[in-house]
Amino acid sequence: MANLPDIELLIIECRYEATRSRGKGGQNVNKVSTKVIMLLEVLESKVMDQEQKDVFMSELHTRISKDGIFRISSGRERTQLANRKTVTEKFISLVKKAFTTEEERIATKPTKASKLRRIGDKKTVAGKKADRSQRWDDEIEI
Repeated sequence: MANLPDIELLIIECRYEATRSRGKGGQNVNKVSTKVIMLLEVLESKVMDQEQKDVFMSELHTRISKDGIFRISSGRERTQLANRKTVTEKFISLVKKAFTTEEERIATKPTKASKLRRIGDKKTVAGKKADRSQRWDDEIEI
């Protein structure tokens, strides 16, 4: 998979927009634009090479518009500065997650103890069901 692009340079490439936010803040919500939207034009990025752009587009496709614009927003905090910080942190974690690959799991055989535990659990459940059917049969007889 592609290597991680320089996140600090990616952040510089992003642009921020502020809009009115919903949520806590009282009358402040109606007057001040505290919600922050971070936008990155992925296809126009000069920081990422084509392979990195492909990975970015495929891994984060749910947040990318048809025009190739990556969008992330935050309106949870009461100040624009705090929301901007939150958006930037979200962006960093999403990019890191998109460019990390999970190690393949090495298949192992179940231990003897886990096999015995599984068989014991199955016998317990079977016993409960057998008791139920026995009681049901007893109730039906007249």
